[in-house]
Amino acid sequence: MTSASTTIPRDKTTTIRGVIGRIAVLSLTLVAAIYLVPLLIAYRMWMWLGIVTLATAAMFLLYSTKRFVPAKYLFPGTFFLTVFLIVPIVLTVQTSFTNFGDGYRGTKEEAITAITNNSMVRTEDSPTYGLSVATDGDVTQGPFSLFLVNPQTKEVMRGSDGKKMEKIDSSTVTIDNGVVTKADGYTILTPKQINTAYEDITSMSVPFSDKTTVKVQGVRTAFEGTKRMVYDKSSDTITNTGTGDVYSVKKVGLSEHFVNAKGESLAQSWKQNVGLANYSRLFTQGNLASQFLKAFTWTIVFAFGSVLLTFGLGFFLALTLNDDRIKGKKLYRSFLLLPYAVPGFISLLVWSNFYNQDFGLINQLLHLHIPWLSDPTMAKIAVLLTNTWMGFPYMFIVCTGALQSISGDVKEAAKMDGASGLQATWRIITPLLLVAVAPLLVSTFAFNFNNFNAIQLLTEGGPFPAGEYTRGGTDILISMIYRIAFGRSGSDFGFASAVSVILFAVTGVLAALQFRATKKLEDVN
Repeated sequence: MTSASTTIPRDKTTTIRGVIGRIAVLSLTLVAAIYLVPLLIAYRMWMWLGIVTLATAAMFLLYSTKRFVPAKYLFPGTFFLTVFLIVPIVLTVQTSFTNFGDGYRGTKEEAITAITNNSMVRTEDSPTYGLSVATDGDVTQGPFSLFLVNPQTKEVMRGSDGKKMEKIDSSTVTIDNGVVTKADGYTILTPKQINTAYEDITSMSVPFSDKTTVKVQGVRTAFEGTKRMVYDKSSDTITNTGTGDVYSVKKVGLSEHFVNAKGESLAQSWKQNVGLANYSRLFTQGNLASQFLKAFTWTIVFAFGSVLLTFGLGFFLALTLNDDRIKGKKLYRSFLLLPYAVPGFISLLVWSNFYNQDFGLINQLLHLHIPWLSDPTMAKIAVLLTNTWMGFPYMFIVCTGALQSISGDVKEAAKMDGASGLQATWRIITPLLLVAVAPLLVSTFAFNFNNFNAIQLLTEGGPFPAGEYTRGGTDILISMIYRIAFGRSGSDFGFASAVSVILFAVTGVLAALQFRATKKLEDVN
């Protein structure tokens, strides 16, 4: 008696695996969407909400059916292109039309809350209450409630944002070391959790009475305070109860502030649309326009100089080691690749020490006293030399590959026609090589046009003239933008975004012109 065994055909097994895989991917997509959508709605991030919704719908439409085969392969690349390239560009352009920066970060309502809360002074005879922060929701998102314990009377009070503090029965909570540690229906936050949500907790308005509110102080204490700055919604003004000054909304510079009758404005403002003011400021404000032009000029010189020096040295070495008469070529080529193998930031930090005027390796070995990093001209030379050291191995690799792809018969034919070695190299080998490497030269120029690391890690943009913090002697546009956005005088993201948009346009135009010029090399073939 024989037993028959059944096997599942390979194509059916593949189909089953494919179905299970699609179900798993679509399930994870749905779970991610269910998690993200409420958060994006809560934070009013409408653009990202649209992206998540459209991406989820596209995933189910494309991968739940056997149709739309080309779109299945196009969707992943399109999605990541949108998220990591198009959206940041859109956000940067959007920010460039605002005053976003230090003192101009939130909404008007958030600015008013910050102004009034920061003006709070402690009420006379107010005890230092034992504070516990609790929630009946999420420990990071809230909503939050405050439990206060009076150290003198042991009374327990509870309040939340917009709701007055009220006494509660102490038997419903557990008190330990003067603070509430357990409460029915609530989760008591740990100090670490309070720190995580501290900004939201301190922005709460929990009244004690019509004139006083709770002021959170640290993670375990609070007191009863009185706000000296009081906002009147009907008149859209803020009144200083101590001095009687009334602050109304007026425009100061590019932005609206709360300003009193003396023309004094409160430091805190809010994020506002300013139109083309950031772009106008760049080209009309004398010092900024001058600094931008100087940075732009040096950026062009730096990018072109880096390409020419790295390509020239790399081509020369590749040409030299392409000669069959040289023994040990593989060893020499390996040594020449060492600068490329070392991480760039390490090389830059090491070279910055080499350029030290008093103790640097270069000055000590050559018995010189050159102010490499304190003189603007020498600092520029130092940057170009270091960038050449870091970039020539790449050009060496590229040129070596291109030279090896050129047939030796071409050079032999040139010699038969009476051309010298130098003529054959300059008039025949070089044009043929440029056909292959010209696009790489264009991309290298674009890279160096925005080579932030080479400047920031080597010179930090310096040296700086006395009293000048916007642009240093070696600042290219991207490092100048970084200083504007995160500089010593405060962050100005709106203006930095405007400069970034212009830089993006300039880089695109220059790259387009270079690609157009390289098309002429196609005639060589």
